[in-house]
Amino acid sequence: MKTEKNNKRNFKEKSAGKQWAGKSEAKKYADKKKTEFKKNVTKKTEQKKYEQKKEEQKKTVGKSLCPVHGRCGGCQLLDIPYEEQLKQKQTQVTKLLKPYCPTEKIIGMEDPFHYRNKVHAVFGHKKDGTVISGIYQEGTHFIVPVDDCLIENQKADAIIRDIRGLLKSFKIKTYNEDTGYGLFRHVLIRTGYHSGQIMVVLVLGSPILPSKNNFVKALRKLHPEITTIVLNVNGQKTSMILGEKETVLYGKGYIEDELCGKTFRISSKSFYQVNSVQTEILYGKAVEFAGLTGKEKVIDAYCGIGTIGLVASGKAREVVGVELNKDAVRDARINARENKVVNISFRQGDAGEFMEAMAEAGEKADVVFMDPPRSGSSEKFLNSVIKLSPKKIVYISCNPETLARDLNFLTRKNYIVKEIQPVEMFCFTDHTEVVTWLEQK
Repeated sequence: MKTEKNNKRNFKEKSAGKQWAGKSEAKKYADKKKTEFKKNVTKKTEQKKYEQKKEEQKKTVGKSLCPVHGRCGGCQLLDIPYEEQLKQKQTQVTKLLKPYCPTEKIIGMEDPFHYRNKVHAVFGHKKDGTVISGIYQEGTHFIVPVDDCLIENQKADAIIRDIRGLLKSFKIKTYNEDTGYGLFRHVLIRTGYHSGQIMVVLVLGSPILPSKNNFVKALRKLHPEITTIVLNVNGQKTSMILGEKETVLYGKGYIEDELCGKTFRISSKSFYQVNSVQTEILYGKAVEFAGLTGKEKVIDAYCGIGTIGLVASGKAREVVGVELNKDAVRDARINARENKVVNISFRQGDAGEFMEAMAEAGEKADVVFMDPPRSGSSEKFLNSVIKLSPKKIVYISCNPETLARDLNFLTRKNYIVKEIQPVEMFCFTDHTEVVTWLEQK
């Protein structure tokens, strides 16, 4: 899911999903909520919430597959049989999108465990100084310690556990959000499903890691499978994990992996789907919906590092990817070169503005792929798609509610929904990915 920075105007069309809200309305809402939600919750309050939650879970935790289920908030559906989870997701999508088209049966996973190729752990310490790592309790900044997670890559979890031990050996202090003291904040690990390559990103509050060469040597001794280690500096008091500045401590500073027959370069900040197995199915279905014959000009909006566009390039005449993030565009161009794809180009900028400019210049596109963030697309972006007037739109959504809202808009503007395919990308959570095929009436 990528960040879209289009300005949003008031848009209050009735729809089966959520509404757009203008800036003034959003500000009023934010001001109202300031008194309802305190961003900087005290540790004492967080501890109380944690204990209350712990008491509530006592009866169920013993029966749960995970000892912290219900506290970390990560796997809402974990203790529901997997087939039942799929039925629930099917019902939700069918209900939301029924006004537009019958929904195909959701495509589930054969093995729904340990699918996440991207793993994040926040670091802290107990009162006695013991280093802990895990995930923030939902709605707080209280750390729930996690050793093993049923949806995370197992090698990544093992590396995180060993990093905890190294911090003690090297006497490196973890960061304290309240005081601003301490050094070690987070670890981010990315793994290549097919390549087996592993990137470890150490997120520090300052650029100096004591005895960094020895630390890297010790970590590599424990885990020789690691292919690159990156030091990321985040000295801000922010909920963002990664900072802007990075230094490569070992390896190339990125990993590579294969997807749909193409090789992709993945850096610490790259958008790359977290479920590699199901992404092959998702993108395959998206290209199938596009119905490419080799004669089409394709626009890949929100293109990121170029995954969808490069996968589609072999069946299209020309592909143009548009992305706001300059680092992602750099990686996309490298990916095109490494895959020897010559019929694709990438532009850095706002995808909506790019398509409007194309329309004003009298240029045409046959297919538009769009893969917006969970918030969906803005009215401004959708209007730019309408102006460009492609024969087909393939909409990949990670939020069925905002998809329903956007389909309501598009079907009022001379488009008809031909097919809707849910794909299970986030097993044991309440999130569902959906790919939709629209055509001009």
